[in-house]
Amino acid sequence: MASLTLCKKEDVPEDEGLKVEINDLTLAVFHVESVFYVMDDVCSHGPGSLSEGFLEGYEIECDFHAGSFDIRTGEVMRPPCMIPQKIYKVLDDPNDVIIEVPED
Repeated sequence: MASLTLCKKEDVPEDEGLKVEINDLTLAVFHVESVFYVMDDVCSHGPGSLSEGFLEGYEIECDFHAGSFDIRTGEVMRPPCMIPQKIYKVLDDPNDVIIEVPED
């Protein structure tokens, strides 16, 4: 596996999401209780942007159809979403949000 630096931790406000576009990926970065979570930004149900959705605790509600996911696991929390969201392992770093990605 390879690593990919997405942003500075200070760029992601607590209890909010940030869209990051890098290396053909569009990702949503979330910051909850001093922990960072990363998942695909485009909802598995449609064209909604999860980084622009409503975050309550660990649940992100899609801004398009109001379905929701657990940002820790990608698990569907509320329909109409049915397919879990892809999540990425966040590596430990004091300053940056870095994820693990497959090597090319």
